[in-house]
Amino acid sequence: MRLRPPDPEYLKLLLPYDEVIRKLALAARKMILEEAPEASEFVYEVYTIADHFTFTERPSDAFVFTTTHEKWVNLGFNFGSQLPDPKGLLRGEGKWIRHVRIAQLPDLEAEGVRDLVRAAIAEAERPEGKPGTPRAIVRRAQASKKSAGPRK
Repeated sequence: MRLRPPDPEYLKLLLPYDEVIRKLALAARKMILEEAPEASEFVYEVYTIADHFTFTERPSDAFVFTTTHEKWVNLGFNFGSQLPDPKGLLRGEGKWIRHVRIAQLPDLEAEGVRDLVRAAIAEAERPEGKPGTPRAIVRRAQASKKSAGPRK
């Protein structure tokens, strides 16, 4: 099965980041879509570039997301505190959200990372009836706001 390519607007949003970080963000996206090809993406330009994956039309139902930073990409889970994490990969201290920091490709390929994505998929909200066609929605920051980009 051929994965759908990244939305051109998402690729534009990644341009301010170093090539290594862009490749990590795209590798994380690829891994997520290998496990959940029917997921839609909601990309937001905020203080970072956030790519949320969901089976519903509601971004709040995202089961996994990526956020792009100057020196790493976070692979985040909205309900990460509820996921099994036998390898102790998840970081974060909030009530729900947890993440895995991906600073280099071996971090993404580490034992247990794909298992976390699969566990999040298993718990994800799904629409009743026939699922819709996967799509990507990109929301850029307002022109009056400072553009997202690497923060130091």
